[in-house]
Order: sequence, then structure tokens, then C-alpha cells
Amino acid sequence: MTQRLDRRTRLRRTNVALWFLAVVAAATPAVAQTAPSVAVTGAVSRPLTLTAADLAAMPRATATMTSNGVATTYEGVWLADVLTKAGVPFGAGMRGAALAGYVVASASDGYQVVFSLGELDPDMTNEQFLLADKANGKPLSGQNGAFRLVVPKDKHGARSIRMLTTLTVVQLRK
Repeated sequence: MTQRLDRRTRLRRTNVALWFLAVVAAATPAVAQTAPSVAVTGAVSRPLTLTAADLAAMPRATATMTSNGVATTYEGVWLADVLTKAGVPFGAGMRGAALAGYVVASASDGYQVVFSLGELDPDMTNEQFLLADKANGKPLSGQNGAFRLVVPKDKHGARSIRMLTTLTVVQLRK
């Protein structure tokens, strides 16, 4: 009889534990999976958070970059278009105090690169920078992250920052 009670007790305890887990699981909200994004913050009039879907809705561009003898064609949106959408005064507005600004591009692993606003303005330079979400026709993912800032004319790829998460605009003079 003692063995029978032990079995009943164990069965009851197992049922109570299962019931408890079911209640906890039902009451716990599912963790929302958020789409990867790039935030444009800092000294901008319209801060942005852009996903791949947001970039897909903007005018698209491509840039090819060669690293270690391997050419990769990236697709995305010109960085100047993204910064203009955030309110950076490119073109005729890029004078005086506006030239004392810069952008800090930050990656999810802590890597950071700085660009002056003047070098990012297509009216001031022939260089274009691409906020890429695809490489060779496929979405960026995995260890490279969902976004990459591509600087195609650089001799070394150190400023083409992978795992891009944030573009912070800083104004030195107001």
C-alpha cells in the first residue's frame, strides 16, 4: 500500500507540475521577434529606425567592392538619401556650421567608424556610400549582420562596416 501511495503521490505531483507549467506558459507573453534595423539618431530633425522592408521601399542602388580579390555587388540605398530623410541638410544647406558635423556608424559588436558630413554629401564629393541590405542578390545575415555600410572606393575595407545598427549624427557647432 505504501508503494501505491507513493505512485499516486508522484502522479499527483507530476500533474500539478504540468498544470503549473501550462499556466505559466499561457500567462507569459511570447517574446516578440523584432526585425533587424538601423537607427538614425542624434542631431537630426527626424530620427529614423529603418528595416530591410523600409529600405526596399526607397530608391535602390548598387555598388561593387573588391576585398582580397573577390568582388561583391551590394544592393541597398545611398546613405545620403537615408540621412536626407532624417533631416541632414545636404546640398545647398551644407555650409558653415553644418560642415562641423559628422556621423558615427556603429556595429552590434562595438566597432565604430566616423565620417564627416561633408564627405557624405554627394554635392561635395564624387564618392557615394551605400547602406546595403543585400550582397550578390541575397539578403545580408548571419555573422555579417543584416546591414552593411559600403564604401566602394576605399582601398581597404576597414570603413565598410558590417553588422551596422546605428548612424549617429553629431553637430560640433550650432
